[in-house]
Amino acid sequence: MNRPARATAPNEAAALLHSFTNHLLYSLAKDQYSATPRDRFMSLAMTVRDRLIERWISTQQRYYKKDAKRVYYLSAEFLMGRALANNLINLGLYDVARDSMKMLNLDLADLLEQEVDAGLGNSGLGRLAACFLDSLATLDIPGYGYGIRYEFGMFDQEIKEGWQVEKPDEWLRLGNPWEMPRPEYGVPVRFGGTVEDRQENGHFNVHWTSAEQVVGMPYDTPIAGFGCNTVNTLRLWRARASTDFDLCYFNEGDYEKAVLDKNRSETISKVLYPSDLKM
Repeated sequence: MNRPARATAPNEAAALLHSFTNHLLYSLAKDQYSATPRDRFMSLAMTVRDRLIERWISTQQRYYKKDAKRVYYLSAEFLMGRALANNLINLGLYDVARDSMKMLNLDLADLLEQEVDAGLGNSGLGRLAACFLDSLATLDIPGYGYGIRYEFGMFDQEIKEGWQVEKPDEWLRLGNPWEMPRPEYGVPVRFGGTVEDRQENGHFNVHWTSAEQVVGMPYDTPIAGFGCNTVNTLRLWRARASTDFDLCYFNEGDYEKAVLDKNRSETISKVLYPSDLKM
């Protein structure tokens, strides 16, 4: 099993603190006076992410050099929970982070509370998928999760006059420090249309025509194993319209139709469970 080669260095708290203040300044353009609690959470998350990325790249290089067989786990849900505390524990940095935050008179527990639960799952199916990914990384098994990057997850609930009112779960509104957009790996996905068979030059050929097309945009998230150097990948896909904007319709004053295709295509990855009334 691929275990760490060294224990945490005595100056690790100082190094983590240096990365934290650098991210606050250079990644978020904030200082100790203007930073919000959310800014401090983001800075700490990016500090931990830096350490994840080094192991992430090393892990993928090792798999490539070994030509390792890979396990791909497909799931409609990945109930991952909050990532910061989990990553700190898996990397052996929880106590280090707590001590370094104390140097700035910050409470690590308060920063952990700033993280929003990822709106990617809601059931035992999603929790099982998340546990599989964690176990694969911990056991140093080349594993990858594949799913959908839901923009609004489930829903937020309010009770008004005794009735439930559903609101969008805008879990991505303030950004997600763990995901890496991979637009260079976007792929076209086709739906519907018709299949036509033809005789061409004495050969029987089949053509798929009149299909609706969207682009699958991948986002990669590192999944760290516990107490080891292995970091696997969760790749989630967002539906994006192949054409975002129809300038001809816009110039004619038909503003709704100018973005109609975009709105229709991107509903695929909007919410985890749409209303049964529209199914």
